[in-house]
Amino acid sequence: LRAITKFGHALGLAFQVIDDILDVTQTSEKLGKSAGKDVAAQKATYPAVIGVEASRSEARRLTNAAQNALKIFGKEAEPLRELANYLLIREY
Repeated sequence: LRAITKFGHALGLAFQVIDDILDVTQTSEKLGKSAGKDVAAQKATYPAVIGVEASRSEARRLTNAAQNALKIFGKEAEPLRELANYLLIREY
């Protein structure tokens, strides 16, 4: 239970960081929702606080942490690892 909780926590944070990055780097058409809303609302997102490149690095770190939490499960957790990898390459 502890391992899957660590996975979920790290992956959830990675998802949020990536969502924040996409909000400032993609168009509304590509995202299928209004882009730039966080900037307009002056939200303290990862890109606003540490910049886009540092945010990408943080997303990679969190994704690695999520994947490391799955080591105990061996090959059976491969679909979850693939999900974590997908987050890093998604464009919308």
